[in-house]
Amino acid sequence: MTIGAGRMDLCLRDGAVTLGIELKVWRDGRPDPLAQGLEQLDGYLAGLGLNSGWLVLFDRRSGQPPIEERTRVDEALSPGGRRIQVIRA
Repeated sequence: MTIGAGRMDLCLRDGAVTLGIELKVWRDGRPDPLAQGLEQLDGYLAGLGLNSGWLVLFDRRSGQPPIEERTRVDEALSPGGRRIQVIRA
């Protein structure tokens, strides 16, 4: 799905259920992509008329513990007040 100048990474539809998912990678020397991801996903969700979505952040910085030790799920609000499940892996 294209909204504005960007493209949503994943848009899953199953009957009446639509789930918008944005993927970001956190690399060495770069800031945490959380704020950018929330803002970007907020625009996509607004275009779909959705009040919630998922943001998946892959931490590819060097020196991180194994993925099974660092994976967690939190909830955040997008700039537009949408509920976002933030999965950090």
